[in-house]
Amino acid sequence: MKFFLDNWMLLAVALASGFALLLPVLTKGGGLDPQTMVQLMNRDKAVVIDVCEPDEFANGHVIGSKNVPLGQLEDKLAQVVKNKSAQLVMVCQVGARSARAATTARKLGYENVQSLSGGLKAWQAASMPIEKA
Repeated sequence: MKFFLDNWMLLAVALASGFALLLPVLTKGGGLDPQTMVQLMNRDKAVVIDVCEPDEFANGHVIGSKNVPLGQLEDKLAQVVKNKSAQLVMVCQVGARSARAATTARKLGYENVQSLSGGLKAWQAASMPIEKA
């Protein structure tokens, strides 16, 4: 007990660090799972934006998705999706670029933007269909 009293600050730092490491697991990374994405596509007519490069998009993508590479998102998103209140789902290969794309789209004024957690790999792992260009 004396150890804990003498080292309370170290104990607090260790607990805070452990909580910070577990937070992404507890919140599922804040993205959509494939089943929820399908529901958004079917019920809310969500527009799926694939932010991969054109060659990656050609190798496989979610059926009906539109390709707007991440580097061109700020310039081209308004041409592809005119309604800023429409449901948008950003997709990439593993989820990292799509999370950044969702943040960018929100900054551009889009209200309902989400990212597919785990990207196209999670989509395929859930046995969801893809198409190739």
